Amino acid sequence: MKKLIFITIVAIACLQLQAQDLSYKLIAFIKGDIVDFSVDNLDNVYVLTSTDQLKKYNANGDSVAVFNNVRKFGKVSTIDVSNPLKVLLYYKDFTTIVVLDRLLSIRNIIDLRKQNIFQVNAIGQSYDNNIWVYDEGNSKLKKIDDQGKTLLETTDFRQLFDHAPEIRNIFDQDGFVYLYDPQQSVFVFDYYGALRNKILINGWDDLKVAGKFIFGINNDTLHRYEINTFRTVQEKLPGPLKNSSKVNFTSARLYALKKDLLEIYSLH
Repeated sequence: MKKLIFITIVAIACLQLQAQDLSYKLIAFIKGDIVDFSVDNLDNVYVLTSTDQLKKYNANGDSVAVFNNVRKFGKVSTIDVSNPLKVLLYYKDFTTIVVLDRLLSIRNIIDLRKQNIFQVNAIGQSYDNNIWVYDEGNSKLKKIDDQGKTLLETTDFRQLFDHAPEIRNIFDQDGFVYLYDPQQSVFVFDYYGALRNKILINGWDDLKVAGKFIFGINNDTLHRYEINTFRTVQEKLPGPLKNSSKVNFTSARLYALKKDLLEIYSLH
């Protein structure tokens, strides 16, 4: 019998954790078969099971949608929910993006191989409802539409940098596109494909650009970089959060995945 996923709202006073500058209050959890998850800017939670079933819960913990078309394209590599109305599932083995609507019904399927794009590790939503992809085959950041047509592309990164980066994450936030290479840095481009900045962040896991901050985890330490002031705050995670297999962030919440358990904390 398949495991069931259920959500329980926990009283805010149930658990309070204190770090140097932040306090964490456990407000809810999801328990069940969970191998990955993502959260959007409305604090909807998207839970992926070991059978690649995707379930969506709203910020109040209500189940609102399920995507059951499991493993048609292999294993899910990336869940991008930057736009709650347009969910992207990326299947690296097939170089294919499946576009879902807010109720997790299929809107479109983009086979990048048909566009002569064969090596992609990172994708991300764009501000104008298109999709960013990093084409490792020719070392270019490209913006494509829902049919896979290239709308914009950057200069070959091998001409911009001494070593072409290996991009693992793409975030479109407040007028800029952030590309993260864990071995090098965060590369910041404008919407015309011009390089604007390099932020010397590397070695962070679970990196997330949310609002005016860049969050990440390294060696049981939460790093929070403020984009406008260039200030970085480092805080040791409280004990109950240290053994999380994945952490995600919104501007007001922290989500910590443990074995068969996703804990949801408010940030203060």
